[in-house]
Amino acid sequence: MLISPIMGPVMGIGLGVGINDLELVKRGAKNLLVATIISVITSTIYFSITPLHEAQSELLARTSPSIWDVFIAFFGGLAGMVAASRTEKNNVIPGVAIATALMPPLCTAGYGLAIGNWYFFLGAIYLYFINSVFIAIATYLITRYLKLSKKHFDNTEIQKKVSRYIIIIVIVTIIPSIFMAYRIVDKSIFETNARKFVEEQFVYKNTQVITKTYNYSSSKKSIDLLLIGEELSKKTTDTLRANLTKYKLKGVKLNILQGLNARQQLDLSQIKASILEDVYSKQARADTVKGKNSLEMVTDTQVLSEIKTLYPQVRSFGLNNIVIRRVDTTLADTLKVAMAQFGNRMNKTETERLQNWLRTRYKTTSLKLVIN
Repeated sequence: MLISPIMGPVMGIGLGVGINDLELVKRGAKNLLVATIISVITSTIYFSITPLHEAQSELLARTSPSIWDVFIAFFGGLAGMVAASRTEKNNVIPGVAIATALMPPLCTAGYGLAIGNWYFFLGAIYLYFINSVFIAIATYLITRYLKLSKKHFDNTEIQKKVSRYIIIIVIVTIIPSIFMAYRIVDKSIFETNARKFVEEQFVYKNTQVITKTYNYSSSKKSIDLLLIGEELSKKTTDTLRANLTKYKLKGVKLNILQGLNARQQLDLSQIKASILEDVYSKQARADTVKGKNSLEMVTDTQVLSEIKTLYPQVRSFGLNNIVIRRVDTTLADTLKVAMAQFGNRMNKTETERLQNWLRTRYKTTSLKLVIN
């Protein structure tokens, strides 16, 4: 970003338009095209040979430009041109180079080509186009404001045509960015309302949300929830769907998935995460006894003392029953979940041995052990 080899050609185009120097515009456009192609090719080659292929936040941030990027490019271009017009040295140009960031979008575009993701490529190129256009526009405006000496066209129609092209380019650049900004804001509002809805409405003693997904698109929005524990009745789920309007979620589809077959579809890591979240958020005491279907762990002091004999490093132990209903039938399974915490890390063999011992101790084959 600090090298910013593209800033000069972009500002050169804006300056050329501002002083009616078509040769400067052509030279700037040629240099800009060459620098752009070289940058994208270099980035594509790099991402094709590097072992690092996962998109991090710096790459993802440049795939969905919006109207705010227009403002950044425009005011950054203004600051850059003002600084360029001064004789004294200052640190504005490096700041403008970082703010407008012409190179990162090109690197992201190369990344998109390297992994075959056209969404990344087009989004990054559009951001690059926004930055280039509005830096040039800002340079053009400052040039006119400073009243730099300019060339005069013999044919005034050419000057009018240039002005029309500028207006058309600005409009074509801004309209998509406004739409994308609206999508970003609307998605953020939807996810905030959906998160609040789930947190406030799904508060049940014997039922807990394991996973929640908020799906957003221009055509439809939905909330997908996976529940474990006591199954909610149809009347309850209908009430929940009716309450969506109270959270400004009218038209949002609520999908509640419950009664999964534990042996085939239940992810124990999700149960573990959910139990830990529930315990820590409520600061539940380990020896607090809840109902049969409660998701909080109930301490079995007798078994805990026996485990201490076998594993002195044990810190805590608890268990509970989870009722799981099958999707295709009305039958229900009961899964006994035990959770233990140890001072030292338990290997796979020790974990399996303890789980088998607990199954024998509780005389059940459906017990699942979760080590924290």
